[in-house]
Amino acid sequence: MIKGPLHWTFGSQKIASSFGQKGLMVPSVQIGSPRTSRSRRLPFQYLREDSSLGARAYSRTVQLPRPNWQTDKPSPAFGKLWLRDNCQCPKCIHPDTKQRIVQSFSIPHDIDIVDVVAPRDQPIRVEWSDGHVGRYPPSFLDRSHVNPPNKPTKRGDLQWRPFETCTPGQKQYPTVSYSAVMASDKAVWEWLENIYRWGFCFVKDTPVNPGATEALLNRIAFIRSTHYGGFWDFTADLAFKDTAYTNEFLGAHTDNTYFTDPARLQLFHLLSHENGDGGASLLVDGFQAAKILAEENPDHATTLRKVGQPAHASGNENHCITPQQHYPVFGRHVGMPLLFQIRWNNYDRSIKWDWSVDDQYEWYEAARHFDEILRRPNMEIWTQLEPGTALIFDNFRMLHGRSAFTGKRRMCGGYINNDDFLSRYRLLKFERKHVLNNLGNLKRVEQNPFFYI
Repeated sequence: MIKGPLHWTFGSQKIASSFGQKGLMVPSVQIGSPRTSRSRRLPFQYLREDSSLGARAYSRTVQLPRPNWQTDKPSPAFGKLWLRDNCQCPKCIHPDTKQRIVQSFSIPHDIDIVDVVAPRDQPIRVEWSDGHVGRYPPSFLDRSHVNPPNKPTKRGDLQWRPFETCTPGQKQYPTVSYSAVMASDKAVWEWLENIYRWGFCFVKDTPVNPGATEALLNRIAFIRSTHYGGFWDFTADLAFKDTAYTNEFLGAHTDNTYFTDPARLQLFHLLSHENGDGGASLLVDGFQAAKILAEENPDHATTLRKVGQPAHASGNENHCITPQQHYPVFGRHVGMPLLFQIRWNNYDRSIKWDWSVDDQYEWYEAARHFDEILRRPNMEIWTQLEPGTALIFDNFRMLHGRSAFTGKRRMCGGYINNDDFLSRYRLLKFERKHVLNNLGNLKRVEQNPFFYI
C-alpha cells in the first residue's frame, strides 16, 4: 500500500499500449517532492488479467493517474471506449452548445492509449491510438468513474423522493406573492421549491386579468399548447367536450393521462364567479395516498405500479388522442428507482383488452383500494379559489377536482411541461456549472441536481 500524498511527475509519461497485453506494468508515479533526492518512482499498474474484472475487462479498462484520488484506495477503472467517447476537449464537446461533436461510432472498438501526460492541477492529456489527444479535467474523472447502480428494490417495494404533505384545514398553505415572483429569480426559486416540496402553491395578489396570469406562468417557462390551446381563458360552455368545461362535480384526478408526456405543472386563476356559488377546489396528495396504499397492502401497490392502463381524449370530432403505450397508475423512475408520477383519471381511462380475467379482478381490487384512500376526508384539501389568488400544482403528484357550482365562472391558466419545469428548478436551486457537471448522474443524494425528478 502506498503511504503519504501522491505527487505526479510533470511532462509525458511514456507507456506502451496495454490492449491485449496481460499484466502490463505502466507509467510511473512519483512519491514525495520532485525537488528532493528522496523522491522515487513506483510502477503504476493497469488492471491485470487476474483482477476481479477478469481477462475480458483487462483489455477494455484503464486506470489513470489522478492527484485527487486517495492513495489508500485503488484508482477507479474507466472503460477505454467510454473514455475516448467522452473526451472533454473542444474538438469533442462544443464549447458553446455543450453538445457532443465527436463521431462516436467511428471510434475503433479496440481503441487504446499510447501516451499519458498528467500535469499538476491541469487536465490529464491522453494520446489515443487513433491519433486523437484527449483532455480530462481531474474533476470530470472524479465524478465520472464507474459506480455500482442503485440497489434494486424487491418486487413489491415502492420508494419515494423526499416530499412533505399538507394537512387538510391547516391555517396556511404554501404561498408566495405575485410581485416578488415577478421581481426576482430568488422568489421564483422559492415558488418552485414550494411546488416541488409540497405539491402546490398559491400566488397571492395576482392581478385579476389574463395577461398578468400568463406573465406569471412565463416566469417558469413557455406555456404548453395542447388541443385545448395554449393559455386558457374559458367558461363552462363545453367549447371542448371535456368534463372540466361543465359545472358538474369533478372527482380527484390528474390531467393528461391520454398524453405520452403529461404536463407537469397546472395553474388556475379564477377571474370571476357571477350569479352563483360552489366550485370549491379539491387537492389530494397522490404520493401520500400511494404511500398509505403500500403500507396497507404492498401487493395492491405493486399491481398499480406494473399494470398499464389505456387512456384517451376523444370528445371533439377532430381528436382521438392516446398515449404511445399503456402506462401504470404509479410511474417509477428507471434509474433511481423512485416513484415520480401518478396517472389517475377514471374519466379518461379507456378499454383495456390485453389482460386475463384474473388480472382484471386483481387490478380492480387494487384500484378500488387506492380510490378509497383518495376519498378519505383526511386526504382531501378543499379551498375556495378567489380572484387575485392563483393556484399552481404538480400534476405528476397532486390530484385535483372541484365541487359542482352554479352561475358563471371565468377561469384562466395553463400547463408547463415536465422537462421545462425541472430545468428551471434545478438551475435555480444549483449553479449552472454544478448542473452541467452532473449530467447523467443517478446517485440518490441531495447534492445531485438530477435526484430531483
